[in-house]
Amino acid sequence: MFVANPRESELRISPGTCLRFYRGDVILRDGPTGLLWPWTPASRAPEDLPLGTLNGSPVWARNEPTLEPGAHRVSLRALAMQLDEAHYAAASLAAQLLHFEQSYRHCPRCALALVRVPTGRQRHCEACSDDWYPRIAPCAIVLVSDGDRLLMTRQAKYPVGMFGIVAGFVEAGESLEECARREVFEETRISVKNLRYVGSQHWPFPQQLMAGFFAEYDHGELKVDHEELEDAQWFTLQQLPPLPPKPSIARRMIEDYVTQRA
Repeated sequence: MFVANPRESELRISPGTCLRFYRGDVILRDGPTGLLWPWTPASRAPEDLPLGTLNGSPVWARNEPTLEPGAHRVSLRALAMQLDEAHYAAASLAAQLLHFEQSYRHCPRCALALVRVPTGRQRHCEACSDDWYPRIAPCAIVLVSDGDRLLMTRQAKYPVGMFGIVAGFVEAGESLEECARREVFEETRISVKNLRYVGSQHWPFPQQLMAGFFAEYDHGELKVDHEELEDAQWFTLQQLPPLPPKPSIARRMIEDYVTQRA
């Protein structure tokens, strides 16, 4: 089990493990079992970030300037399918916090260097007395159904043959529900009804929070916005294409709907 805990003082006195990253990728020693590197208080570096406890032991995160001999790097997205829930939670939090550390080095108000706060996740500006926290970008992700058909979409960056579902970022002044309806219409020209919230998931690529919705087809003829998508199609439950990976909320929503219909 992974328990997030930003208080550095409570973690730094005991040996634990460290998640190491290089240029946004996870550094492994020997496959997924090499995800965690030994960590001791004596080996602590100033840039180490406290994450919390993993199976009762302190776990930290660190950005490395170089890749050591014998180690190799893999993207968190590729690794996610091989990790259990606890290890994925720790790795995804590490990725988001390290991204924040690299992105927020200077105060957005006065441009002076920010300093880390050892009792929280924020960075502090001593000149402005302002605290700056990791940014989260809210997104709506929508599974549109029409009985035994699902509306599924494909982006060019997806693996060959894989389809996902409509998703997009919430705009200023917009609710999650308004975002969900707008994104479906903009990408496919389909209008939906009976929108229902089903759950959320943090998504560390690099800093999204996905809010999932079920929606039913109302009206409209499918027309793909090729600036956003490579393709969009209706698929029957009996002939679904390759789906998003297991850790994703998209995969969970599709499987939940299939189970409900069965």
